[in-house]
Amino acid sequence: RVTLQGKNKNKKAPTLTIQADCLALFPPAEWEKMKDHFDKASAIDPEAGALKRFLISNAHECPIDGPGRISVPPHLREYAGLEREVTVAGVGTHIELWNKARYEEEMAKVRTDFARISHAFAQGQS
Repeated sequence: RVTLQGKNKNKKAPTLTIQADCLALFPPAEWEKMKDHFDKASAIDPEAGALKRFLISNAHECPIDGPGRISVPPHLREYAGLEREVTVAGVGTHIELWNKARYEEEMAKVRTDFARISHAFAQGQS
């Protein structure tokens, strides 16, 4: 079980799905937006269709219990390498669940290359 903090724990059952190196927990409205986006894109793009199948077939609705916890199915825990220590990262529209060591490695990479990543992001926004 993973305990959600604060405002996240009083919501309707979110949907948990696979990301590249972690799991993503989407509120119902955001999950519906994502599915709608894939429905439109997958009609014309085979790669979008493959990604849609991968994400949606691995999705799992996670009811939140009284103390604000969710149960993560074994196959998703295994995929993300979730063990005893899990990092819960709020990233705007969703929450990510990370293996603690993997998350720390990822953040170290970002810190090392922060200037380049920031510049590339800013260039893409103009």
